[in-house]
Amino acid sequence: MLTTWSVRRRLTLITGLTALMGCLAAAVVITLLTNVALKEYRTGQAAAAGRRVAFNVESSAPGQLKPLTATEEVELIQVADDHGRVRQASARLLGKPLLLHAPATGDDGRVDTTVCTNQVPGEHCLIAVAYRVKVGDGFWMVYSYVPAVPWYIHPLYILGAALIVLLLAGMATVGAWFTVRRALAPVKTIKNELAEITSTDLGRRVPPARHRDEISDLAETVNQTLDRLEAAVEQQRRFASDASHDLRSPLTAMRAQVEEAILYPDDVDWTHTSKALLAGIDRLQAIVTDLLTLSRLDSGAPGAKEPVDLGALVAEELERRPRCKEIVRSLEHDVMVTGDRLRLVRLLTNLLDNAERHAETTISVSVRTAGSDAVLEVLDDGAGIAPDQREIVFRRFTRLDASRNRDAGGTGLGLPIAREIAKAHGGTLKIADSPSGARFVLHLPLRNGYHG
Repeated sequence: MLTTWSVRRRLTLITGLTALMGCLAAAVVITLLTNVALKEYRTGQAAAAGRRVAFNVESSAPGQLKPLTATEEVELIQVADDHGRVRQASARLLGKPLLLHAPATGDDGRVDTTVCTNQVPGEHCLIAVAYRVKVGDGFWMVYSYVPAVPWYIHPLYILGAALIVLLLAGMATVGAWFTVRRALAPVKTIKNELAEITSTDLGRRVPPARHRDEISDLAETVNQTLDRLEAAVEQQRRFASDASHDLRSPLTAMRAQVEEAILYPDDVDWTHTSKALLAGIDRLQAIVTDLLTLSRLDSGAPGAKEPVDLGALVAEELERRPRCKEIVRSLEHDVMVTGDRLRLVRLLTNLLDNAERHAETTISVSVRTAGSDAVLEVLDDGAGIAPDQREIVFRRFTRLDASRNRDAGGTGLGLPIAREIAKAHGGTLKIADSPSGARFVLHLPLRNGYHG
């Protein structure tokens, strides 16, 4: 079973661990620096005491040595003659052998070192500073010792540092918990609001955040998504209503014809009835075929991606299917695009069928290049389409009144399918201005920047 780890818990844990590691690293650095500082301080104490004793030895040895007294908090001092014999010692070192045999070298006559011994109760390692002193014809040595500073400095220091590290890490963790909780509170509000919106009313929107930040951007994106979702649901609802209406009309007519034939079998012209039923079936089949095509396009089903000569494709299609209206051609060759040949043929056929239904006598078809685009234009000499209705004709199951009067058998899906095919090929399909009739203009990107 998976354990639920919320963002708040994860961020709090990461913050707490990061704070703990950071505090530990800082404590280690501070301890090392403190250790060095204490070591230098104690070495300075030992050096000061050693210089004082060395001055006394140099001025009074060997005949009148002055008693040693603890000074600068240094209680461990030894004075050795040139034969290595202890001639003077502080109280704690009386009767003890010489702890260090290190004759001073160099111009300053001083030696700094560390010595570890078991001769001093309670002390193991000592910082030693030795001074060379000229006495008569020889040299004596003055040794001063102070306790060495351990790496942890002192048990109480380690305890205090550990408590401070834990306190700071704990404060950072608690602060992160409440900070993340407060920062994520709007996200929870958006989540609850979004759940209620999707289950009740798509018209509602998520309230914006009080401050302009990432949460505000999230709320804005959610509202934009809801706008698109509401539009898609409304389009789907409209589409289902229109589709059911367009499917119901031929079915109702066919049912009426069949019922009439059953009621009056002797008075029925079966040939006429059969032709009427076949016409209704053809209309149903056309609607279903167009619906399947739109479904594939809406689902993003990939089409073929092959080089297509748009001018040659239009010429072949015009030759293959004779039209009842005069076709005026202006076709450039080697206008290469990348796409699905069958879908492009369907786009052209839909445009030609639409033009043929509305043209009076002539349809003009042209293919050319314009910059980095291939351009296909289909122009009829009919009544044209008003500018405010040029986008309406691309809605599904939409047919203008003039279209319904001229051709009651249209599905209202031809132009929407043509535009979806254009979009699938990275192009556009629009209605442009023209002196007369309707002028459909298709733009498709040329293949690999081809310009003829």
